[in-house]
Amino acid sequence: MLAAMALPAGDAQLVQILDGALADAARRAGAWLACKAGCTQCCYGAFAISVLDAERLRAGMEVLRTAEPTKAAAIEERAHAWLDAWSASFPGDAETGVLGDSDEDQARFESFADDVPCPALNPATGLCDVYAWRPMTCRVFGPPTRAEDDGALGCCELCFVGASDGEIAACEMPVPHALEARLREDLGGSGETVVAYALLKGARVARVSNSQPL
Repeated sequence: MLAAMALPAGDAQLVQILDGALADAARRAGAWLACKAGCTQCCYGAFAISVLDAERLRAGMEVLRTAEPTKAAAIEERAHAWLDAWSASFPGDAETGVLGDSDEDQARFESFADDVPCPALNPATGLCDVYAWRPMTCRVFGPPTRAEDDGALGCCELCFVGASDGEIAACEMPVPHALEARLREDLGGSGETVVAYALLKGARVARVSNSQPL
């Protein structure tokens, strides 16, 4: 299972910047932004998260195990069920949770657990049970944002329906990619994982492996 590391202090600044940017983008977008409580379009399908995201989720689970143990137990139960169903075909190291970086692994990940709900999603409420500690991908999904690799502007397909390119661009949410990259480097880890593994990171029930941890 993933080894626990210390969440860098700068992550609080990253989260604050993102929360402010999202609120401002939502204000400018108004009705164009379809995101609301109970909309779970972005909560289905496995997606890669960074070592920084994994550490934030681990920290959040530590808080919940103390403050809301029943909720934490339910999250862990869903995470274990997810792993029981999908670890055998995991495109990487199924013990550590580190995604593979070979062409074959990356190709397999394209369709891996595609229509499966995230274990952090509460099926009764339709809400994320770790919302305050959610990964970067979740924090920037919805409003128009620019991809870190090519700078292309994109948004959720449910948002900005019928809007012009100019109207979409006017609601862009700036993302502090450089700050996030620096924080990832500070952690000294470049591997990626998925949410299910991160939710169990540091838990007493987590499996122990001799493999290289994230």
